[in-house]
Amino acid sequence: MKSKNIVQVVMVAFFMLALSSFKVETKKVSIDQEEQTISAIYDGAEDYGYNFIFTNDDEDESTITFQNVNEDVLKAFDLKSEALIGTNMKVTYSIVVETEEDEDGFESETEILTITKLEKIKK
Repeated sequence: MKSKNIVQVVMVAFFMLALSSFKVETKKVSIDQEEQTISAIYDGAEDYGYNFIFTNDDEDESTITFQNVNEDVLKAFDLKSEALIGTNMKVTYSIVVETEEDEDGFESETEILTITKLEKIKK
């Protein structure tokens, strides 16, 4: 009977030790309430998002990647299709900034861009 109790105590101690080794990462989310709009050329979909090419303030071409698209936009535009590649678009989007803290207490921020409205621009 005593050996059964010792095994139970050892198992509980092992379980508690295993739980204490897990680190929980904290995540803060802030939302940029203003939507932004750019004119850009659709450059296709990748596993990580939807790419658009635009001209920045320095007159250089840059790529902007949107990780999310609102459902109503996806219903109106088949962004997975190659048919829209090269199309001039007016892209309205929102930004969510996620802040994650690692096990050492260091924070890193990630911007998540979501297309909220999309319109074709006629040349």
